[in-house]
Formats: sequence, C-alpha cells, structure tokens
Amino acid sequence: MNCDFKSSSEEYILAKVNNEVLLRSDLLNKIPSQQFDLADSTHILTTYTQQWVQERILLQEAYRLRIHHDEEVLSQINELKEAHILQVSKDYITKELNQNIEVSLAEARDYYQDNKDNFLLDERFIRFRFFKSTRFNNAYSARQELLRGIDWEYVANKYALQPEYALDHSERFWPISRAAYDSPMMNRYLQRIGLSEISVIQKVGNEYHFVQLLEEKSKGEHPDLEWLLSEIQEWLLLEKKRTSFKSYQQNLYLQAEANNEIEINLPK
Repeated sequence: MNCDFKSSSEEYILAKVNNEVLLRSDLLNKIPSQQFDLADSTHILTTYTQQWVQERILLQEAYRLRIHHDEEVLSQINELKEAHILQVSKDYITKELNQNIEVSLAEARDYYQDNKDNFLLDERFIRFRFFKSTRFNNAYSARQELLRGIDWEYVANKYALQPEYALDHSERFWPISRAAYDSPMMNRYLQRIGLSEISVIQKVGNEYHFVQLLEEKSKGEHPDLEWLLSEIQEWLLLEKKRTSFKSYQQNLYLQAEANNEIEINLPK
C-alpha cells in the first residue's frame, strides 16, 4: 500500500523518546521526495522513524555518560562548528559577490581557441543509430529499409520501441566505452563495423537490437566545440567566482593588517 503522507495538512507526532519528539513534517522535510516515487511510502516512513528512535536513544545515553563534556570531544565539536561556519560564509560571500557575473558563449569560444591543444579526445568517439524493438519482424523490416536508403526518421517512427529516444540518441557523439552500454554485444559490433555498416540483429532480453555506425572521431583529435561550450562556460564562471573571492579575502587581510589585528610569530 502506498500512502500519500505529503498530501495531508494534519500534524502529529510519529515517535517520542523521553522528552524528544519526531514530528511527521520534520521527517518528511528530511526525506528526498524522489524516494516516495520509488517505494512504499509507509515502509519509508517506518524505516526513517525507527532510525531516528535508535539514534535518539544512543544520543541520550551519550549525554547520560557526559561524553559531551569530554575536552577532546568539545574540541572536535568546536572544529566542526568553525569549519561549517567557514564554508557557509564562503558560499554566502561568493554568492553575494557574483550575482551579476556571467560567461558569454563568445568568451567560451575564445577560451577554446586559445587553449585548443588542451582539449583532445582521450578515446574514440562515435555517432551511431541504436535500434530497439520488442518484435523481430519490426527490427528486420527497419534494418532492410535502412539498407535500401529509407530515411532514418521515418524508419524510427515506424518501427522503433521508443522513436523519440532513438532519434535523439543518434544525434549525439558517444565515447566508445559507453556506446550502447546496456547492450555489450552491440558495443562489440560498434568497435568492429565500418562507417555506414549495420550490425546483425541480436536479441537482448526481450528486445531486438541492431546498430549502425554513422561518424567517428579518433583518440587524440579535437572534439567539436559545441560539445564543450556549456562545460567551458561553467568552468570559466567558477574561475571568475574563485578570483572574486580571493580578491575579497585579500582585501580583508590587508584591512586587518592595517588595523594591527594580525600578529604572526614564526620560528626563525
């Protein structure tokens, strides 16, 4: 049974350990929503509640033993607290400093051209058609029509198990190590067949597969710029943010130094 715990506005206590309570709303805020799409909601809620109870019992026992008063434990807690505050402050300052920072496509293209030799394929990349069908007759007819030169879009829409996926898939370049990764037999064909060749039909589970090699780029070649533009933009944006934060941090240091707030006594 799958209960929709998130649809009800009623609040209630799921569990209680001495004076500590677990509210349903608090627990639901901690559980990733996608988990409710993959499993029984009742089971998920029960599992998390039992885990919370066990942790509360153990934590209350730690307080009873006064472990939280141990000097080493207090020192570790303080270090963790300061480390967390430092990270939060870095994230906050970086966000505030860089609200208007952008990287244009032109910047990304210029960076690629200036550093082109740093962008080389570390393995062979290929573009290919990956046909799947639950019926052998469909796979056979699709293969025969492709061999006769019939348009791929027409063939995919007429015979493929998931036409839109098949068409989108054939527009991308894939590293040979991941090409047709869910069908090792098709991957082996892709490593052997030549351009425009179509493999034989193979049954994989309850499906019939074949592949056709369309294009390839060898290891050591330059990739197409369009493959990299979004990644270059993201990387350059991160670099701008790092530079901005370093500048801010340096200004803080210089200000503290000017106010005589820094004293360093290194051993000679």
